[in-house]
Amino acid sequence: MTDTEPDDLICLGAIAGAFGVRGEVRLKSFCARPEDIETYAPLTTADGAKQFTIRLTRPIKGGFAARLGGVATKEQADALRGTRLYAPRHRLPELPDDEYYHADLIGLEVRDTGGALLGRVKAVLNHGAGDLLEIRLEGQSKTVLLPFTRATVPTVDLAAGRIVADPPEGLL
Repeated sequence: MTDTEPDDLICLGAIAGAFGVRGEVRLKSFCARPEDIETYAPLTTADGAKQFTIRLTRPIKGGFAARLGGVATKEQADALRGTRLYAPRHRLPELPDDEYYHADLIGLEVRDTGGALLGRVKAVLNHGAGDLLEIRLEGQSKTVLLPFTRATVPTVDLAAGRIVADPPEGLL
């Protein structure tokens, strides 16, 4: 999520381009269960200008081949490359206390266990081995990656807008 995305929308996936020549797209799902993305359709673009129904046709490397409503040609599918797809927050399930939507973590301040401000969450990344919080350090343009585990992030307080972190020695 970026600062320009509406608060009531959650990014559930992205179109990676065309798949084949008959209008299917390569779809990356950001859902905990990737195949659930089609259950939240119709999905929209961030500005709400376009809306798509989704039908997953088969799993492929890195995601799914899918049919989107209104997309019938390879050229239309290619034109959507990089488009992020959103659902209104109210259509998504409530999460258990120890789980969070990435969108809710972006922008939270990060403090160490002594209360000192370290920075703010810029992004939540996952490269396959678990979530990482990208933290923009206070007063700097530099960012660091903090593993999003209970050991390094013992407290997430959404109501207070902060995270308490215990970064590994030498990270900062």
